[in-house]
Amino acid sequence: MSGEFTSIHDSITSTSSAPCDGHADLLPRARHRRRVPAVFTSLRAVLGLLVVTIVMLWAIAPQVFAPYDPNDQVLIDRLKPPLTGMGTDHAYLLGTDHLGRDILSRVIHSARTSVVIGLMVVLLSGGLGITIGLLSGYLGGWVDDVLMRLADIQLAFPFILLAVTIIGVLGNSLCNIIIAVGISSWVSYSRVVRGETLAIRERCFVEAAHSIGVPTWRILTRHILPNIAASIIVISTFGVASAILAEAGLSFLGLGVPQEVPSWGSMLADGRRFVDTAWWLAVLPGIAIFATILAINLVGDFLRDVLDPYMAKC
Repeated sequence: MSGEFTSIHDSITSTSSAPCDGHADLLPRARHRRRVPAVFTSLRAVLGLLVVTIVMLWAIAPQVFAPYDPNDQVLIDRLKPPLTGMGTDHAYLLGTDHLGRDILSRVIHSARTSVVIGLMVVLLSGGLGITIGLLSGYLGGWVDDVLMRLADIQLAFPFILLAVTIIGVLGNSLCNIIIAVGISSWVSYSRVVRGETLAIRERCFVEAAHSIGVPTWRILTRHILPNIAASIIVISTFGVASAILAEAGLSFLGLGVPQEVPSWGSMLADGRRFVDTAWWLAVLPGIAIFATILAINLVGDFLRDVLDPYMAKC
């Protein structure tokens, strides 16, 4: 009897220790798949990162990639189509505009304008919105009411009217564009940060820190802010894309950077008069705007999936 019990126990042990026949070959591949960085499993993220990297390189060192000075005017070569003079000293890969300026050089140098404005707007609007959201969500009461009513007023104020007012008073400059777009973009940060702060301030570790007399600023910066950093990173990514698009729109309306500063929006404005005769003047900078905004949104969408704990469990 004991021998039969021993044999049954051995068979159960060997069966439980061995993987299922249908899934035995899946375990090594599953472990190997976890070693692959998540970014390489998403084609959209790879394409987005590739385009963003190219635009960042253009912004950092445009003189390395641009064949000509973006403001050099060669009137004898005005309105040359793309691929003109390839293999000669006056080759224009993307053609020239109505003043004989090289389109490729202007597109590359315009990347610096867009990247600088996008990053600085995120720093300005993000810093203002995160501060307001933290104070509003943690303190509550009349502070929350006052700050959120300011946010409602900001949402009700037209962006174009605010930009026209600021630029009309201060003048066209890179700094004024950053101020105009940054002041108009802080509400989205404050709303998200306030909502997450309202949830986190009820956690045990925040109540414990408050009960032992930890200062409010330390609770906000050491206990709450790190726990909402993922959401801030994601919304900042989309904020860069929105700022680039806003700058292009203002430059298209003549409210952007000065004329001597290359900008995708101003290139669109210059090319709209020649759409029927020189399509490349408007189409090529439009493609640059479209590709950059799409790439940043793809990267932001990937970061949202990676940093969201609920998406990670799926």
